[in-house]
Amino acid sequence: MSEIATHEFVSRPRDSERTTRKPLHFFDRVKILLVLGGLQIFFVWVTLDDNPILPVREAINQTLHDRWWISALFVLELLRQLNYVVLEHWRGYYSLWTGVWGRIDRGVERLNPWTRYRVSRVFKVLAAIAVLNGFVAWRTGRGFWEQLPHLPGDIGDFLFSTTQQMPFIFQVLLTGVFLIGQFALLFWFLSKGGIETYFPDDIRTRFTDVWGQDPVLDKVKENLIFLEDPKSIESKGGHVPSGILLYGPPGTGKTLMAESIAGETGLPFVFVEPGAFMNMFMGVGVLKVRGLFKKVRKLALRYGGVIVFFDEADSLGKRALAAGGGMAATPSALWDPACNGVHYLSEPTQAFLWNQHVHAHKDADEPPKRRLMMGGLNGGGGDMMALQSLLAGLSGMTKPRGFFNRVVRRTLGMRPKAPPKYRWLMVMATNMPNSLDAALLRPGRIDRIYKVGYPSKDGRKRTFEGYLSKVKHELTDEQVEQLAVISPYATGATIKDTVNEALVFAIRDGRDTISWPDVLKAKHHKTHGVPDDWEYIDRERHAVAIHEACHAIAFYRLDRRVAIDVATIERRGGTGGFVSGIPLEDRFGTWKSEREVDIMVSLASLAGERMFFDGDNSNGVGGDLAHATTVAMEMEAFSGMGETIASHRVTKAMDAQQAGQTVETGTDRQWLETAFGERVEARLRELMQQVATLLEENRMLILALAHAMEAQKTVSGDDVRAIIEGTQGPIIDGRATTTPCSRRDSRSTTRPR
Repeated sequence: MSEIATHEFVSRPRDSERTTRKPLHFFDRVKILLVLGGLQIFFVWVTLDDNPILPVREAINQTLHDRWWISALFVLELLRQLNYVVLEHWRGYYSLWTGVWGRIDRGVERLNPWTRYRVSRVFKVLAAIAVLNGFVAWRTGRGFWEQLPHLPGDIGDFLFSTTQQMPFIFQVLLTGVFLIGQFALLFWFLSKGGIETYFPDDIRTRFTDVWGQDPVLDKVKENLIFLEDPKSIESKGGHVPSGILLYGPPGTGKTLMAESIAGETGLPFVFVEPGAFMNMFMGVGVLKVRGLFKKVRKLALRYGGVIVFFDEADSLGKRALAAGGGMAATPSALWDPACNGVHYLSEPTQAFLWNQHVHAHKDADEPPKRRLMMGGLNGGGGDMMALQSLLAGLSGMTKPRGFFNRVVRRTLGMRPKAPPKYRWLMVMATNMPNSLDAALLRPGRIDRIYKVGYPSKDGRKRTFEGYLSKVKHELTDEQVEQLAVISPYATGATIKDTVNEALVFAIRDGRDTISWPDVLKAKHHKTHGVPDDWEYIDRERHAVAIHEACHAIAFYRLDRRVAIDVATIERRGGTGGFVSGIPLEDRFGTWKSEREVDIMVSLASLAGERMFFDGDNSNGVGGDLAHATTVAMEMEAFSGMGETIASHRVTKAMDAQQAGQTVETGTDRQWLETAFGERVEARLRELMQQVATLLEENRMLILALAHAMEAQKTVSGDDVRAIIEGTQGPIIDGRATTTPCSRRDSRSTTRPR
């Protein structure tokens, strides 16, 4: 077997890393010289036409004398190109040149960007008027400044005289062309926008700027290697992958990864906005798609390849979603207003409860809105036409093109020439991959599908380090490591926002350096929301603190899968307080003992309130009881975690099929009135007794933690751990909870009145 040479991706240097100027293509170097030379030859031709007996040499000398400005421009362009040649080969001269012009550019950049844009636009308009005035002055024989006041009148007279001299039939045709041109101009104007083109070196983002997504980046680099060196795979009978789909949760870096692709390649980058093909009038989206592919083909031929990026591709690539629209309810609607009991539950249990809520509230979803279609409005059909045009364009990149090639050669009995190979890479990003049309995702259009998921712990740490390096901070490596651990589902966007929010807290306190408490406070605000500054009355604040402290103690003592992130009594919306945990490892399945722990942690609030308030309890335990009951019923009915083996899911599925309804999960109210309900109640009472015993054994710690929450309102997981273990925390000294005085105080009870 012959050995195949492997190719390693080499990052393209930035402009700041270059030691010489990037070499120009030969045509780019001589094209202006050719135009000026051709213009000079044209004027020699005109001179000979005016005086046929004039010798060619004298015609050349006369043209050089009369049109001296062409020669001057030719010499200036020649000197400019010679300067470029020196910059491309002499490092010292390049360093001096960039240093001088760099200072000038920095001086210009001090101006307001809008001011620079307006001034540039004025200069462009003045330059266009000057060129037009010079041309008219040349035709009329006037001087440049003499012609300038007469320019508008001369142009109007020329158009009027040209129109009047035409025969009547041509005037009618011209009028028709003018009327049709108005509509053509309107549609041309509407078809613009939504598509931006960035040329090589316009984007400075590199792969080194994308943190926490190394596995995906390695796969993307492979595609770029084949795009920049297509012969490495085409010579062996393969083809260059032409499409990549990046999907995953919002904020994980899909768009940033596409920008890095543009920065790493020396190819143009075409950015297609999400709403580029959504328009008021039918057919405009199709015109935009055709214009896009025309531009892509032109750029691919000019530069040897092109990158096309569709951001939020589901806005274009969806043919039809499931009827009924999206979910109108939000996760926050699931939980009882008095206590957000979901935070201390495991991830699988939270997901199960959310699914239960979805099924319970499916009839309350907003019905699909009626769409009106009238006149030229698309009424939702324009997206379909744009999608079909996009699919046709992707398939038509290999069809013969050009009027002469397709029509004239066929008329002469000749086979049309095959089109050139348009090497391009289409990158799509979406957080709803299931909504994309299957025809769009087939091989040949989208060849590679990569998930850009949540970063791993090492990826989160690298991302925190990257954003923290841009600000002043006093965090140690251990604290950054811990920050990565306690942020299991943080994305690049949330990490960036967290660091920025921490800087805001520091500046608000009159500091320019971020501290560890700043970062913790910012993380809690971004994860759980901003508190409402609600002030409890004394007895209610104490009751809420006892409620949440019971959750936290049961959480800490029973659940070793999750670490406590924060315990708070601060009100956020309809949530009076909560205890939030952080999973210590990624888990796929859930065991019976783990579900029982979730139930006991839910029931801790009821057991604790009855223990501290002489058998009394508030309505704040209602949400916790709903969670515990739902999980217990699921264990007994479906998961084989109860006294019976048969699964009720089978019977519910059969009933649903016979009734022609959607399959339900089986948590009906009638179940509680049967032997099944009695078993669920017995299970809940048994677990309730176990958690009550646990709370009685930790009575002192409950009061200590409740007191800390009443004083601090929000207590971090480290301080909760310090109170329970009797150690020194970041803010709270937990050693005070082990004193004899605190033990005597722990035997008292407080009944809210």
